[in-house]
Amino acid sequence: MAGFAKLVPSARGLLVFEAAVRLASFTAAAREFNVTQPSVSRSIAQLEGDIGVPLFSRNSKGLTPTADGRALCSAVREGFDGIEEVFRGIRENAARPVVTLSLSSSLVTHWFVPRLSGFNTRFPDVDLRFELIAGVLRGPAENVDLATRILPDDDTSYHRWPFSPEIVVPVCSPSYLSAHGRLKHDADGEGHVLLHLTDAKLQWLDAWGHVADRKTSKAKWLEFSDYAVVLQAAMNGEGVALGWLSNISRALLHGALVPASERQINTGRTHHLIAPRSRPLRPVVSDICAWMITEMQDELKALHATLRPDIWRSG
Repeated sequence: MAGFAKLVPSARGLLVFEAAVRLASFTAAAREFNVTQPSVSRSIAQLEGDIGVPLFSRNSKGLTPTADGRALCSAVREGFDGIEEVFRGIRENAARPVVTLSLSSSLVTHWFVPRLSGFNTRFPDVDLRFELIAGVLRGPAENVDLATRILPDDDTSYHRWPFSPEIVVPVCSPSYLSAHGRLKHDADGEGHVLLHLTDAKLQWLDAWGHVADRKTSKAKWLEFSDYAVVLQAAMNGEGVALGWLSNISRALLHGALVPASERQINTGRTHHLIAPRSRPLRPVVSDICAWMITEMQDELKALHATLRPDIWRSG
């Protein structure tokens, strides 16, 4: 670097030179740096004197960089672009880290939000940005730090950590159960209200069973495009919803929801926390992932006494 300083006494001169090439005008470069045009001319002349070759051709058509000028401009841009990238990285590392999570609106509403106080205690210097999915979890999770998805076994695009088994339990509020009794899935559903996610009709029919046959069912149906609202309606005593354990674990433990029937299904699949391999896995993201898994595992252990013992075996 000492040799470079001898060759080019002023780094600012290189910036002025790059602006003159980019703008094809000493006057425009002067406006960019808030100096006079003669000041730019002197800076370029000094740079040409230091290097020993002309950097511009001056003719009736305007200002054109010479071959040497173009080569120097390319090197200047590459060098300063690299410095700018490192500079921005240092600034970002010095600032509060922001972690972006791609989660279902229901998981955030009914599982994460009640834990925000604990999260803030554990991670006081981390800001969160939630990208919410209202319906069925689908689509890539590329421009986020952490997400929940059910992935094919052969998908190698993500780091993955088991979060929760996919267990489905029809649920309702205690007051609804007291007023309407248990839901019988092989009956016609008369006297019951079924709460449903609009974009999951076919996917959920097997879990509902015969009671969901619209040709014969006498149940009343309420459909919502946001699963968080489906669960909120169930908690409010409006009907029976299919509850995915990863979303309803807290509500079951606190008694806001109770099983609405004997049906409990373990699909054999697993909700994973995932992080795209295309992005660096920051230590803070790994720490948040571990915290979420611990929170969920503690809850699942407590739920063993609430659900049938065999439900924890897939099939």
